[in-house]
Amino acid sequence: MSTVTNTTQAGKSAAKSAKGGAPQHFLFDKENYMWMIAGIVLILGGLMLMSGGKSPNPHEFHYDEIYSFRRITLAPIVMLIGFGIEVYAIMKKPKETQSDSAQ
Repeated sequence: MSTVTNTTQAGKSAAKSAKGGAPQHFLFDKENYMWMIAGIVLILGGLMLMSGGKSPNPHEFHYDEIYSFRRITLAPIVMLIGFGIEVYAIMKKPKETQSDSAQ
């Protein structure tokens, strides 16, 4: 019976500290999120560079449209740069503030 009481009390104290106690610390800061947004934009840009190539007649094949430099080389490079930025944004350590170093 005491296990249930201890668990309930621990849950209540955690809820109190989240509501009005110590300030919350997030895993990422604003700079990390900006890098993540930049990576997502590059990934979506690479996907848009890859799209297209549909011909009006399905019985015709246009080699130059399908296998162009933009679709085969440029778009994958842009996407890989975007994925690299995403990895950097996740691995980047947030800067310490004055209040973080005091604790």
